[in-house]
Amino acid sequence: MDNLERAKKVKAVVLDVDGVLTDGGIYESENGELFKHFNCRDGLGISLARKSGLKLAIITGRTSPPVDYRAKELKFDAIWQGVMDKRDAYRELKEKFSLEDEEICYVGDDLIDLPILTQVGFAAAVADAMPEVKERVHYVAKFNGGFGGVRDVIEYILKAKGEWDNILDGYLAKENQDVKNISQ
Repeated sequence: MDNLERAKKVKAVVLDVDGVLTDGGIYESENGELFKHFNCRDGLGISLARKSGLKLAIITGRTSPPVDYRAKELKFDAIWQGVMDKRDAYRELKEKFSLEDEEICYVGDDLIDLPILTQVGFAAAVADAMPEVKERVHYVAKFNGGFGGVRDVIEYILKAKGEWDNILDGYLAKENQDVKNISQ
């Protein structure tokens, strides 16, 4: 089966966070508050995926308040944090949403993601993923983690499903030309 056919079957997009949804950096203020770098293009891509009916989930090895905040802001359907062996969370996700492996896209970047990447129907990596990851996925994004890689994967899926032109037409429609605030 080719990659476009795999992408057409996707009903859920599952993301790692550090190095995928962020640039992998952990930034600390003088008073010890932690920050992460998220990308607005990724945010709009996630919003488009949700509006197109795709389920959205996070499975990440670290626990972080900024991830909770971003997941709520973008209306993710499920989130698992502090999960070093992601297979249990993946099984829970499949059960929760009644999904089969071939209906799931997972986006990862490092060795911790390999057990899931080798199981899903459409495995994707960001451009700066580890070589061992990139050689085992169906699609490698054109952009790095935290710099549009997630958006690129989502666009690929939406184009494979034939939904991209409708999305673009929605933004080009005259009634939308006065839109000033787009949630990202």
